[in-house]
Amino acid sequence: MTDLAVRPGFSVSSVTCRDDHTGWSSAEMAGGHRVVLIRRGRFRRRAAGCVAELDATVGYLALPGDEEHFSHPAGGDVCTSVNLTREHWAVLAGDEMRLRRRSVYVDAALALAHRRLLAAATTGETGPVLSEQLLGLVGRVLTQAAAGPVTAAAAGQRVSPGDQVVVARARAAVIDGDPAADGLFTLADLLAVSPYRLSRAFSREMGVSLTRYRNRVRVGLALDRLAQGERSLGVLAADLGFADQAHLSRTVREHLGQTPVALRRLLAPDPVVGGSGRSLR
Repeated sequence: MTDLAVRPGFSVSSVTCRDDHTGWSSAEMAGGHRVVLIRRGRFRRRAAGCVAELDATVGYLALPGDEEHFSHPAGGDVCTSVNLTREHWAVLAGDEMRLRRRSVYVDAALALAHRRLLAAATTGETGPVLSEQLLGLVGRVLTQAAAGPVTAAAAGQRVSPGDQVVVARARAAVIDGDPAADGLFTLADLLAVSPYRLSRAFSREMGVSLTRYRNRVRVGLALDRLAQGERSLGVLAADLGFADQAHLSRTVREHLGQTPVALRRLLAPDPVVGGSGRSLR
């Protein structure tokens, strides 16, 4: 674990796990209030009677006393852990707040908030800038956690174990960039299920359609590339499987309300002064 920022009341850390095991770990007791968002890789967490499949699109909350078990069948991962003192948690969440779920869907807006917090932490921002980014991220997580279950199973609905496996495999195919994940029918063929079953199970489990989820993943990858300084929208669109640059821009704006150009300036301010650098196109 590497501390990125430590301030009175909270800290932001990068956690790298290199475990590679399909079974569950021994019980670990959560020692504080924390929000965990995944940057790379995927793994499973069992706590409070629920199992969550975690990746860049699903993060989780941990509360003091939670008994946690982890499984890493896909290898290692890298996560961001936001840790809050009990006092700060009470201010943000309220002493009597009852969270309706511990795992949360990381939509594009939350993914952007995550990247902005990392940028503030890793560039040494102090005072209000870092605190404002942290408040924005934690606020979004708590709002989703209070809204209700992230999956049909958590809502108490009857969900077959087979459907849960299908959805987990579909998510993995999308995140890993499997060519079959580009279409409903090809992905259904890959998973050996009917398109109807895949579409229905996915929407029930994730609360979004497979198409919406696929575009959410692509927008997340676009954010990563823009934060790293990608300047060619045409190259970015082609690499991420969009029809063209206009398709990329429309999708990003739909999910985040901003253009890729504006997001690049937000995430990776251009150090070149005087217009001598190449423009984003």
